[in-house]
Amino acid sequence: MSGVNRLFTHDTEAALIAAAALVNTMPGSVPGDTSEDTLTSVEQLEQLFDDQQWTGRFDRDTAELDTVRALRPRLRGLWEGDESSVVALVNELLADARALPQLVDHDGLGWHIHATPADAPLPQRMAVEAAIAVVDVVRAGELDRLRICEAEDCDDVVVDLSRNRSRRFCEGGCAARAHTAAYRARKAGA
Repeated sequence: MSGVNRLFTHDTEAALIAAAALVNTMPGSVPGDTSEDTLTSVEQLEQLFDDQQWTGRFDRDTAELDTVRALRPRLRGLWEGDESSVVALVNELLADARALPQLVDHDGLGWHIHATPADAPLPQRMAVEAAIAVVDVVRAGELDRLRICEAEDCDDVVVDLSRNRSRRFCEGGCAARAHTAAYRARKAGA
């Protein structure tokens, strides 16, 4: 992957984006947020699995779905805490899974870290991949790149991988709505 300008390694960025996608399947909790739970069926879990290119064991049953759904609020804590609480959560996630980091090279991705076997349950792999990625974020002093969408009616999580730290909104259309509202306000004031 030489020649590619990245803030973090490929596997770290992919794991952060996948964790955010999982967390953002939860319904919103801020006033005015009308988002609904988008992870209520095994079919939706299959789509998320495919979209985020997770690999390894995938049982495709309701028990797995329920465990993945239960993981979401815990992973959200990676975006909501200060450094010490995020570090505590990362250590907890890694200890719970008895993670054993190893360097691997497969699928043309180059060397990257796996900390669970491929046959470990999907929710365990999701948790560990997110935790390992956040290890890199904390070590780089870049925890502020994990933030909450700035739209008043949205509480989705955001991974800011921009060079200038400018990403403020989630991928749910909040940026377009905010820019439109700002344009209308400027036009009304003119």
